[in-house]
Amino acid sequence: MSERLKALFHYDKKEEFPVKLAEWIGEVFYDILPEHGYEVREEQIFTAFQLADAVCNKKVHLAEAGLGTGKTFAYLLTAIAYARFSGKPVVIACASTALQEQLAGPKGDIQTLSDILGLEIDARMAKDPRQYICDARVDESRGLFTEKSNAMSNEINQWLAKTNRGERSEMPLVPDRVWKQIGWDESMSCDMCSSRGFCKLVKAREHYRPARDLIIADHEVFFDDLWTRDEQIDGGKSPILPSYSAVIFDEGHKVMLPAAMRAGKQIIKEDIDNIILSLEEIQGARDSLISIAVDLEQTSSDFFIKLNRCVIADEPSDRLALRVDDKLFKAADTFYKDLDRLLFEIQVEQELYTESLPASLLHTYETQIERSMMALDRFCRNKSRDVITWVDQMDGSFWVVPRELSKMLDIHLFQKGLPVVFTSATLSNEGDFSYFTRTLGLKKTSCSTVESPFDIEEQVVVHLPQPSSNSHEDIGFSLGIEGLVSLLKLNGGGALVLTSSLDEVRKIRKGFKDYQLPFEVLWEDKGERGYLVRKFREEVSSVLIGTSFWEGIDIPGEALSLVVVWQLPFPSLDPLIEVQREEAKKEGLDPKVTVDYPEMGLKLKQGCGRLIRTKDDRGAIVIMESIIGEPWEEVVMGALPPGAKIRAVEDRLSNRE
Repeated sequence: MSERLKALFHYDKKEEFPVKLAEWIGEVFYDILPEHGYEVREEQIFTAFQLADAVCNKKVHLAEAGLGTGKTFAYLLTAIAYARFSGKPVVIACASTALQEQLAGPKGDIQTLSDILGLEIDARMAKDPRQYICDARVDESRGLFTEKSNAMSNEINQWLAKTNRGERSEMPLVPDRVWKQIGWDESMSCDMCSSRGFCKLVKAREHYRPARDLIIADHEVFFDDLWTRDEQIDGGKSPILPSYSAVIFDEGHKVMLPAAMRAGKQIIKEDIDNIILSLEEIQGARDSLISIAVDLEQTSSDFFIKLNRCVIADEPSDRLALRVDDKLFKAADTFYKDLDRLLFEIQVEQELYTESLPASLLHTYETQIERSMMALDRFCRNKSRDVITWVDQMDGSFWVVPRELSKMLDIHLFQKGLPVVFTSATLSNEGDFSYFTRTLGLKKTSCSTVESPFDIEEQVVVHLPQPSSNSHEDIGFSLGIEGLVSLLKLNGGGALVLTSSLDEVRKIRKGFKDYQLPFEVLWEDKGERGYLVRKFREEVSSVLIGTSFWEGIDIPGEALSLVVVWQLPFPSLDPLIEVQREEAKKEGLDPKVTVDYPEMGLKLKQGCGRLIRTKDDRGAIVIMESIIGEPWEEVVMGALPPGAKIRAVEDRLSNRE
């Protein structure tokens, strides 16, 4: 570990640190920041004090902070001070690469805070390994950029020749198809690589491992480290992240999916097919190798055919649940046995030396086969009662994930005695954190919640259907479309329409064919998500309609003045949610009340949060499904921006506000 940086404030004994930290935080927020043009926000300061107390007392803390609170500065002050107090960095785990850059990039929040306080803050990003090139794959793919002489190929070649870290952000316009051939892939075997210990990924890790204040990771990197950490250390290897003193999860409500995926195993049929194709093309290969490759082609196909027959159709979900049967278990067992036979033949082939395929590629195949076998073994064991399984709707891959994720979190993280903070604008339903704590299996936590400092009463109007009126489903789809069109026209565009599925997006588009709209409508299924958001932001009169914009998009200003909730976001048959429903039933609880309604409420809260992004924004939220008198009325009302005026949808349609 590098030499420890000096403390940010003076204290004589360790016992004095919590008190002195609180005094320093108060000085920063009340004196230093206002001198640089920042307003005093009591919600921000309260959150900062709560986080300082939680970290100093090594608690698991849930910090809910509404939009505009300034939670980033609130947790950064404690994180930096605690890192210097403990002599180990604090990990801040973000939900995306974009958020990492927002924190630790050249003009990010950490640099801003560093300039204001006159501090040298040693913060380094630990990015997803897939963001870096693989030297071995670059060497194998050189012909890709020389076959066709064009500007992009020349630019890529020039970059590859001079890049030190090989990070994709240095060449953001590299197409996905090209990056797939030169980027690092976890199925690659590093043990036999000639660049082992000197590759770009190693250089990236060598860069962030000595960080003394902060390591800015993403959720997937953090959980990849967490699940493999003890095994790596026991094997005499360095874990992905260095030793750290505390963890802060930014956008903490998003942790369960990356935790599940990094703990699980995946089988991609295309990978198996590529292995079989490569082996069948080997010149002079032994008959036994070709024979098992042919057999595997059939058993793999048979398994995925039976797998797809077990899929429970659910268009809104990215993860399709399964209704497994004995036929699928039998196909999985045969698939496993043929993979095992192929693994043996490949290992024999390595001993005999095959000129047609490099040893590194054969090692990669071994890794892919072993991971597939592990997934099948977990699936078949105990009739898959100990795992969660699904089929990815996008690529058709098969996932097998441990069922006891909350117990794994407890063993690998919460029992370690480190301070752990989850922060987000949506962790509770009206201050009730029970859904989130139950999902993570948390037994003992401290919690804090503050609302947005914005003047919601002046900035937001919420329109709900009157109790006597029904949802658009009940009154007829065509009347629902008519109402939606009227709302959009009255607002002059500048609207975000949120649905629960792409199928519903397509239905709305079909319904719009009978209307002439004086603005551009952007459809989620008609373009890349990032492009659509950028165009929506730039074309201030446009309308964006989709199902994945409930969170993660930031559209301040006049481009967004109306959010229409076409459907309440009740959870689908997502297997991760289904496990929670089953657990609720075991505890004698109503799964709708304890899982479906809270999950819907948190997502609705996120959707409503798209409207007001700055103190100058103004707008309306319209919910088109019935609320008043429904079993979920209380949850919906609790998800709406606190203090917002409540009006009838009919008033807006008749232009009476």
